[in-house]
Amino acid sequence: MLKPTLLAGALLALATGTLQASPSVYPTGVTRFDASKAYDQFVIFSGADKATHLIDIHGQEVHRWAQAGFPSAVINPALVGGQRGHVLLQTADKAPGKLGSAGNGLGNQRVGELDWNGRVVWQWGDQAPGGAAQQHHDLRRLPNGNTLVLANKVHPLPGFKVPDVIDDLIYEVTPAGEVVWQWQASDHLGEFGFDAPQLALVKATDDPDYLHINNLGPVGPNRWFDAGDTRFAPDNLLLDSRNANFIAIIDKHSGKVVWRLGPNLPLQQRGTASTLPRPVDQFVGQHDAHIIPKGLPGEGHLLVFDNQGSAGYPAVALGLISGSRVLEIDPVKGEIVWQYSAASSGQPGWAFYSSFISSARRLPNGNTLIDEGMNGRFFQVTADGEIVWEYVSPYTGRAPGSEAVSNWVYRALPVPKAWVPL
Repeated sequence: MLKPTLLAGALLALATGTLQASPSVYPTGVTRFDASKAYDQFVIFSGADKATHLIDIHGQEVHRWAQAGFPSAVINPALVGGQRGHVLLQTADKAPGKLGSAGNGLGNQRVGELDWNGRVVWQWGDQAPGGAAQQHHDLRRLPNGNTLVLANKVHPLPGFKVPDVIDDLIYEVTPAGEVVWQWQASDHLGEFGFDAPQLALVKATDDPDYLHINNLGPVGPNRWFDAGDTRFAPDNLLLDSRNANFIAIIDKHSGKVVWRLGPNLPLQQRGTASTLPRPVDQFVGQHDAHIIPKGLPGEGHLLVFDNQGSAGYPAVALGLISGSRVLEIDPVKGEIVWQYSAASSGQPGWAFYSSFISSARRLPNGNTLIDEGMNGRFFQVTADGEIVWEYVSPYTGRAPGSEAVSNWVYRALPVPKAWVPL
């Protein structure tokens, strides 16, 4: 029998038409916390409520910026004259046009740097090629003070079925707003590893966003370059294509692809899925590929969130009960040296799954912070796969490409406490 308070609530819900089939109680905030094993840090993310949130290890909101980012990120104070609490994010919207969606930058007018109090101290977009930043998926402040912008451009490409593609461009922008370096993905189609039949499929796609590059960043200082491998020069750029299943490094000086993983890799083999190390097997629709920075456990290895979503030319077959993975890869040997999947925590494969968005970052104590993006769930796992901290975003809003309500989070980033003015 319902208690009186629950009965009254149910009657009120019926009277107001708000009773739904979904659970009436959905846990949010910190849902798991082992203080002896979790790494104490802040986390920044843009919520589905279109605001940027900074939370602490207890899930308490430390700070909020009214603007969202794609993504939002706290800038290392060393790159902004020692100023703490500055963020990069989106500062103005525009009409996205008929090809605009939550997955591209066609509705992004300006991006900028905000201080702790939300004051715009730098922004760029009105002076961009075409009069708008059209930034998407990544935005990075460089050691030289310039800003790296991953952007979109709509234009026709000879041989493509669609009348216009949504191309991926990279701009390096000075503090004065001048573009001093740029790169266009369509100029390098022959360098991404497509064979002739695949390239024909790329050109015949009905999706204008044919590559959908979803992250970009400098390689950064690393042991491979220190040992003489110039492919991993710190100022070279690492990116990945969600729709085409490849990760690549671009030579900053020539613009050529000098290192690549994918798009054609062997499929996962059930009998060897837990064997380590092993040759890299097929990742699908991946996000947040980057070289683990110096000073962190696994430094020099590639860390990537392998969504195992629908992607590829042709599309890779989806597993019936498979889930997502986080892969740590030796980029020279081409071997998986560490991985996380639901099985690592003793759960069925589908217990950890995000078919799109998401991220993974290594922490100083060896844990990995993972954003299971489509569920708005962040968690820390140890090297052994133990979940020692978990948080579910309580911030809801419109889901991408839908009128439904969701707590989705594109990317969640760890923030050292020394980076904010507390």
